[in-house]
Amino acid sequence: MSVPVYEPLNTLKEVGPDIWIADGDIIKMDMLGFGLPFSTRMTVVKLKDRSLWIHSPIDPDVQLFQEIDALGEVKHLVSPNKIHYAYIAEWKKRYPNATAWSSPGVEKRAESQDIQTDFNRPLKDEAPSDWSDKIDQLIFKGSRALEEVVFFHKESQTLILTDLIENFEPKRTSNIFLRNLYKLAGIAYPDGKTPIDLRMTFAGQKEQARECYKRMLSWQPEKIILAHGHWYDQNGTEELKRAFRWLDK
Repeated sequence: MSVPVYEPLNTLKEVGPDIWIADGDIIKMDMLGFGLPFSTRMTVVKLKDRSLWIHSPIDPDVQLFQEIDALGEVKHLVSPNKIHYAYIAEWKKRYPNATAWSSPGVEKRAESQDIQTDFNRPLKDEAPSDWSDKIDQLIFKGSRALEEVVFFHKESQTLILTDLIENFEPKRTSNIFLRNLYKLAGIAYPDGKTPIDLRMTFAGQKEQARECYKRMLSWQPEKIILAHGHWYDQNGTEELKRAFRWLDK
């Protein structure tokens, strides 16, 4: 099955002051019982000390490494949730002095998948002093299956999400099965949101999620970077409200 990628791949694309994305190739992930193709995207932030913070690193690439090295020293490799970690070990080999940050449940998940990991410190509900002046964060709670660490880059007013919103573009694939699945799962552009299988895991615990959502809303994001699909370079707060309407049901 084919899924559109966001070319050019493996190159830095500026989002705002001191923040970039890099789009990667396809990976396959389990969703609704299928091994489905997903486009990938990572985020890079230059911190106050000019070092680099890398969110959900994509498949290593020589060209991308060269661009990263020209930008600054990699000090932080971030797993935002327990299904976004697979390439951190390879990036750690390239940047052995970087701190690898673990998300809730990721080490247990990696062990179950027989994937080597070497995390140094856990992410918590508040940003560490390493980047709190540049980036805010919270652990989005309420799901029985997956807790995602959400980040907000203050200077560019950019919310950085992973799987809490997915926004695939049906018109960019000729595969009818994928087109229908995107719509069924509620992750079809322009109405992308939390995938239906993940939404179901919040049953009976939505109040925790609402509190986290309110805090995200208080940041008033202008942009929202997503790991999968079309991301938002404007009207971020309104898109956030639209994508989380399911919390009111």
